[in-house]
Amino acid sequence: MSTDRPYTDADLRAAAMDQHAAALRDPDFTGIGEQLQGRYVHFEVVDQDHGDMMPPPGTPRWDELPEDDFAAAQRAIDDLLAKAAPISEWAINLGADGLEPSSNVLGIEAGDTPIVRVHMAFHPDMDQAARNEFAMQLGAAMRDIH
Repeated sequence: MSTDRPYTDADLRAAAMDQHAAALRDPDFTGIGEQLQGRYVHFEVVDQDHGDMMPPPGTPRWDELPEDDFAAAQRAIDDLLAKAAPISEWAINLGADGLEPSSNVLGIEAGDTPIVRVHMAFHPDMDQAARNEFAMQLGAAMRDIH
């Protein structure tokens, strides 16, 4: 413990993990619908120069869907949130370590059922080629043991 404060970095992380988990534990069903208001159902990158996410032409907004479809989507999102893995410790430690989550994901399936999923995070200075190489090597090792 540092002599200039009555708590450690581990204490801070634990408190942050608890608050992160509490925020995710009880999704507000009404809030889900409110957050969908005005947002498009589908997105695709159409402006390659700026990377802006834009919907395909004719894409409806969530709140423009028929009421039954909107309510079904809201219930499905609530269900996904309720089933979400408790990642508070992982998320807080990634941020504290200065790592960035990556889109690199590896998995092993048994038929159509995922049995292992590995999500990665890297230091911001690690270039994309090195990240991809790591993911390929890890994927090869996973195939060898499966």
